[in-house]
Order: sequence, then structure tokens, then C-alpha cells
Amino acid sequence: MPETATLMDSYTEMTELLLPNDTNNLGRALGGAVLHWMDICGAISAMRFSNHQCVTASMDHVDFISPIDLGEVAIVEAFVFNTGRTSVDVKVDVRAEDPRKGDERETTTSFFTFVALDEEGTPTPVPDLDCPTDNQRALRDAARRQRREQLAAVAEKIDDE
Repeated sequence: MPETATLMDSYTEMTELLLPNDTNNLGRALGGAVLHWMDICGAISAMRFSNHQCVTASMDHVDFISPIDLGEVAIVEAFVFNTGRTSVDVKVDVRAEDPRKGDERETTTSFFTFVALDEEGTPTPVPDLDCPTDNQRALRDAARRQRREQLAAVAEKIDDE
């Protein structure tokens, strides 16, 4: 296993055309379908980074910002922004694109944690995250800040109840 891997080693982008089987009765993406795409994209990102099979350990609060309509393209983007001893934290964002006009909008965002497993299914160490460029450092720092802010907002909401 390499001692370090870069944020760009983990970068993954998937596209899905929203078809009727993944829509609700309003012709919009089912939340479960979007979460499924996010989990797959995040897992690929974690596996590319760690060079190991990875399993989902947790998913933070999910924000559904805007719907994805029937016939639109969902663009799912993921990258590793933090590591533990055997875990990787992955930011996953989803955008919707109208393929006829090229218009895009943000639709969904969340943070996932994956655990790397060896051939016996035991958690195994992952490389340290290296961000050799200004762009990679900016993405990492923004993701860390956004996660802290999101977790603080969730904690505040719980305290207010």
C-alpha cells in the first residue's frame, strides 16, 4: 500500500439519466435512488483512494436542495477529503443537468465515511491524504469546513428541540 494518495486519485464522477423507474408520482427522482447513486460513487472514490474494498460506515445528514426531473442527467461527484487509520471521509455532491439546454444546478450533498477491508474482511490501514496542488487543498479545506458547519447546524437543531 502506498503511504499517501492524492485527492485526485479518489476523484470519481458518475452520470445517471433519470428514467421513470427512479421517479416518484411527480416525475422527480426518488430520494432513495439518489442516495443509492451517492453511495456507489462514494464507494468507488474510497476504493480508488485506498486500493481496497470499502464498505459504508456512515452517512451524515443529507440535504436535498433541488429536485431532479424526469429526463434530466444526474451528475454524481465524489472525492476523499479526510482519512483515519482505516477509514476515509468522502464528500459526495449531485447536480442535475438539462441535457437539451446544458443548464446545471446543485441538488444534493452529503458526507460519507467508508472503511477499507483486506481480503479477509478485516479493517485495514489506508494511505494518508496528500493534496499537492492549491486546487486539491482548496477542495479538501472547503469540504472539511462544510462538514463542520453541517454537523454544528444539526447539533444546534437537536439542542433546540
